[in-house]
Amino acid sequence: MTVSLALLLLGALAAVAAPRLMSRADWRDREPVVALWVWQCVVAAVLLCFALSMTFSAAAAWQAVRGQVFASAPHGVMEAYALAAYGPWSAVIAVLLACGGAWTAAMLAREIRRAHVGRRQRRAELLVRSPLLPGEEPGSDRLVVLEGERPDAWWLPGAAPQLVITTAALRRLKGRQLDAVLAHEQGHARAKHDWLLHCASALAIGFPQIPVFAAFRDEMHRLVELAADDVASRRFGRLTIALALVELNEDRGVFGPCATQDGELPRRVHRLLSAAPRLTAGRRLRLTAAASFVPVVPLLVAFVPGLRALG
Repeated sequence: MTVSLALLLLGALAAVAAPRLMSRADWRDREPVVALWVWQCVVAAVLLCFALSMTFSAAAAWQAVRGQVFASAPHGVMEAYALAAYGPWSAVIAVLLACGGAWTAAMLAREIRRAHVGRRQRRAELLVRSPLLPGEEPGSDRLVVLEGERPDAWWLPGAAPQLVITTAALRRLKGRQLDAVLAHEQGHARAKHDWLLHCASALAIGFPQIPVFAAFRDEMHRLVELAADDVASRRFGRLTIALALVELNEDRGVFGPCATQDGELPRRVHRLLSAAPRLTAGRRLRLTAAASFVPVVPLLVAFVPGLRALG
């Protein structure tokens, strides 16, 4: 079996099997940060499989590409890959994977542009609702208080990130609950969760038929909230952030018997109140190390023939 085909099959297998394996992991909600890292490593491995498969297929199909790929390789390495035996399908695979790569880049660019336009619109609306005072500059305040009947708080990312909170939220939240909500939103900002969500959304929109990308997007939206909850709970306690979530959302119908929106909120509150113990430091380290090795597997598949030739 050629290296290109092996990488293609490995990427397809990971794309199908990874969501099923991750759905069976009972530690995801207990360690959302570790789960975020595992998902990123899995998706990186899938993309790396396809990129390497495209490279070897292109090298087999076209002499010009072959010369660039193996330009600095020692004598005998190129022969170890038996590129001449790939057959006529190599050009087809290379073109299809190249189109997939270009489509991925286009979807990511579109998502970034959409996010930029959305942020600019939200900032314009923010200036209308909270106009600048004489001498103030746009983005100079990291905390903006808005008049509003609905209790809410959110982080507005960008070059000058701002935390926005409504007066209804200030009236509703008591003492440390307000500090916990601010810590939750700051946790999103420090971890750059917005970039992670944009990448996950771009892949899922661009390739809706690939299970791993759809699962990646859904899990990112859930896990970043759990991770931010943990940031706040470590500083102010699980009960405090749980009560703050209830205070902010109890008027939206998400905690009733017939809740119709944001069904994750009751689960987040239950998770905070149940206080399931964290994994041991040793197990967290093993999971992190195992996930870090996942993207290395395609590299090993790609370089084993060359290393054997050198040996």
